[in-house]
Amino acid sequence: MKRVYLILCIAVLALRVQAQQKPQYTQYVFNPILINPAVTGIESYVDVKAGYRSQWTGLQGAPVTTYFTVSAPLGREFIEGDATSGPANGDNPLGRSFTSTYQAAAPHHGIGLTIVSDNAGPIRQTNIDANYAYHIGLSPTLNLAVGVSAGLYNASLNTALVTTDVQNDPAISGGNNNQLKPDVNAGVWAYSSTYFVGVSVQQLLPETISFSSNPAYNTGQAVPHYFLTGGVKIFLSDDVAILPSVLFKYVAPVPVSYDINMKMAFRDHFWIGGSYRQNDAVAGMIGFNIGSFMSLGYSYDYTTSNLNTVSSGTHEIVLGLLLNNKYNVTCPRHTF
Repeated sequence: MKRVYLILCIAVLALRVQAQQKPQYTQYVFNPILINPAVTGIESYVDVKAGYRSQWTGLQGAPVTTYFTVSAPLGREFIEGDATSGPANGDNPLGRSFTSTYQAAAPHHGIGLTIVSDNAGPIRQTNIDANYAYHIGLSPTLNLAVGVSAGLYNASLNTALVTTDVQNDPAISGGNNNQLKPDVNAGVWAYSSTYFVGVSVQQLLPETISFSSNPAYNTGQAVPHYFLTGGVKIFLSDDVAILPSVLFKYVAPVPVSYDINMKMAFRDHFWIGGSYRQNDAVAGMIGFNIGSFMSLGYSYDYTTSNLNTVSSGTHEIVLGLLLNNKYNVTCPRHTF
């Protein structure tokens, strides 16, 4: 049984290493700070989100990811005087009438924290990063934000879950099974009331990751992950909008991959959506804004790769809190 478990773990980890080293998300459309630190401080309240993702449910040793993000703005002019931070005459921020009076956010700073823990088979990866962003108006209706995050990356190997044919296998023995490395990410985010474009890179530092003391096995290396994303808001009526978006991802040496997303928002109360991830999965999403204090999002991915023979899909749930929400907004003003 342990041998079967090891084979499954190797298959999962091999796929993760070849395609990506960072965790995968479906609800980055709900929490874009996961892929771009420039989003930090984009709203007038303290935005707190916690998420749980169980990937490829049913496959023993499959990835399980938990994450926590917090983002807060700094700058009195923005927090207290930004026209689109207030009720805006009661207009729904996802409605057509709101966009006609939209003004670019006042220049301000954003600070935050991102904690991500990803467990796949015997390997656990944990990132703890502090985020900073600066937002400035490029025109009366367009903002540009530049952000950076930096912190620590921990990789650990649970050798109790690994069974090999060779005692004291040199590939995993004698090395450091609990490693701590620096982590740096950066991004740019341009946004208006009807569109956004973002470019970011994660894992900028090319750190070597190896669990062996034998130099012959010290070939693992953290590689940069590049993201390009964009989306638009298209109104079907005064209170119903569709929000198509796309994400391109590049992780060398694998070719560029992409996600295509579609979200339909009903006023500032709830939204539904779908997503296609190239050669991997299709997903359904739903989210609710519960008053001016809480939001909830859920997604289910149906695996379209060969893993669908052993996997019953992927579940991801995100809980959001809107703290210090002095204007009692029930929906984000500057993200969608």
